[in-house]
Amino acid sequence: MQTKANFFPPEWHKQNAVQLTWPHKETDWADIWEEVMICYRKIAFEISKRQKLIIAAQNIDEVKENIQHCNLANISIYECAVNDTWARDHGGITILENGKPVVLDFQFNGWGKKFAAENDTQITKKLFDKGAFPKHWAIKDLNHLVMEGGSLEVDGRGVLMTTTQCLLEENRNPLLNQEAIEIILKELLHVEKVLWIKHGYLAGDDTDSHIDTLARFCDPHTIAYVKCDDQNDEHYEALKKMEDELKACTDINGHPYKLVALPMADAAHDSEGMRIPATYANFLIMNDAILFPIYNSSKDDEAVKIIQSVFPNKEIIAVDSVCLIQQHGSIHCITMQYPEI
Repeated sequence: MQTKANFFPPEWHKQNAVQLTWPHKETDWADIWEEVMICYRKIAFEISKRQKLIIAAQNIDEVKENIQHCNLANISIYECAVNDTWARDHGGITILENGKPVVLDFQFNGWGKKFAAENDTQITKKLFDKGAFPKHWAIKDLNHLVMEGGSLEVDGRGVLMTTTQCLLEENRNPLLNQEAIEIILKELLHVEKVLWIKHGYLAGDDTDSHIDTLARFCDPHTIAYVKCDDQNDEHYEALKKMEDELKACTDINGHPYKLVALPMADAAHDSEGMRIPATYANFLIMNDAILFPIYNSSKDDEAVKIIQSVFPNKEIIAVDSVCLIQQHGSIHCITMQYPEI
């Protein structure tokens, strides 16, 4: 059985800090810069109000100009070369190993070589070398393996949930089949069971169906997931099959999870008319609050009420994330939590 000495803390485990990788004007955010800065300022304010915030930034002065309204005592900024800002996927994944906190530094290759990532994949090591993490923490170089935080969900009781579409995609770890990857996940992340979700996708998603866009562990017994009720929507069949898979999933003791359906947000499109992945599953769990994405959708209020029912003891902070999905991600995608261990 899983022991306390070897443990992958779930997102609701008490957190030491949250990381943001701050946009700069050479990133893909340039065309909607002001809207993105409003969003990042809001997120930085809400995080630093409650807990520590680590910011990786190519331009420290530019960040300082945008965080004067925040709790500066809780913010640390570190200079790093940055391709893009998806901290969930280039950020370190923290485990407890032999009783000691370890940051696993996997390779990030731009979601299967879709985008440049030569700077982003170095950010975790740079943050560690610059003292961003507590002194008693260690780092483990796993640059021979491609792995992204958005592709991994854990229940804190020995079960990991992921998708076959992402982890078996040919440009990530082409020499490893599902069986080999499962062995690696169990060994490196100290989990005992892997739930492989084979169905479900969101149009416009660059990640090959990261699990954090589709289904999320909210506590050891609960999964919140995206449900599509519109039979005319292109997602209906795939998300129905995903729902059926989730109903069949069981925890380490063979018990089914409680499933909570989140609505499918109204269809959103980019400036060229292409559908983009507006998902309510892409929220961030913090110590005392949930940063929850909304999209100027008719489903926003319903989604907020549902997530409040799942987290009755946490404040739900709705954040307008329309600008984030223009680059095909949302709040969970741009953040990475680090546990207090």
